[in-house]
Amino acid sequence: MNTSVEGAIEAAAFAGDEAAFADLAGRYRRELHVHCYRMLASFDDAEDAVQETLLRAWRGREGYDGRTFFRAWLYRIATNVCLDVSRRHARRQAASAVEAIWLQPYPDRLLDEIAPPADQPDAVVVDRETIELAFLVALQSLPPRQRAALIARDVLGWPAGETAALLETSVAAANSALQRARTTMQQRLPARRTDWNAPRPTAEERELLDRFIDAHERCDAAAAIAIAAEDIRISMPPNQQIFEGLEAMRPLLERGFGPDRDGDWRLVPTSANRLPAAASYLCRPGDTVFRAFKLDVLRISNGAISEITTFGYSRFPAFGLPPTL
Repeated sequence: MNTSVEGAIEAAAFAGDEAAFADLAGRYRRELHVHCYRMLASFDDAEDAVQETLLRAWRGREGYDGRTFFRAWLYRIATNVCLDVSRRHARRQAASAVEAIWLQPYPDRLLDEIAPPADQPDAVVVDRETIELAFLVALQSLPPRQRAALIARDVLGWPAGETAALLETSVAAANSALQRARTTMQQRLPARRTDWNAPRPTAEERELLDRFIDAHERCDAAAAIAIAAEDIRISMPPNQQIFEGLEAMRPLLERGFGPDRDGDWRLVPTSANRLPAAASYLCRPGDTVFRAFKLDVLRISNGAISEITTFGYSRFPAFGLPPTL
């Protein structure tokens, strides 16, 4: 879109043309959703936050000075909305890996909707390091303003001055919040892998996902254990229970694969948060249909599955997955 047309739409939007404003703001909806998702770690909370952001932007359009980039202005509003949400849910401020019960997956297909810069048409806008589940859980351990500072500087790449304006504080205070956030993140994040910045699941990860699917569809516990790390970690938000190590994994496999299991499995490969994932469907005895059951998101390290985060099937529509097979 040329500059004159863009300028005319912006002028109409801020003159009170609601349709023009919706068109202008709607171009940033997906990236705002991802921003709010990073702040809140919940797909549903992020959706609510974006709705509130656009509503506040429309109602407060007279306060837009025209000098700040419109995108940056929306991000500032979205960040303040998320800070308000975090204050209303103070229990999230002290979150740990066990306490992140609101964590929800983000479909890669929606991440891919964000348009790359015009001069980098093949760029992956949302890379793994800034959306992976371990990163999100670590983010939730930060006080909300530190979280916002780190996202602005280290994810969005904003300079110190813009970050300070975002937080409505001084550059020195914003930098101090950033340094404290970086220290905490270094302590909480798993050791970086050589393929951490891979934009999408690697060939090795896809191969392990295929083996994971095969083991589940054949109900082969030995095959599932063969691809798991000794210190595998399994979590099932919103359940706060964590299973760590192969011995803790064995009873889960017995329940899912053993003679007393609830039925037979069919799995569909997908991806979430730039990680390999599998959508599981269960056909119970007496039924003829495989019905949506769960979503397993895998983290792979050193050629083995090191972590499985299991979610319910409520997000299947966002992944483009059918309710039955």
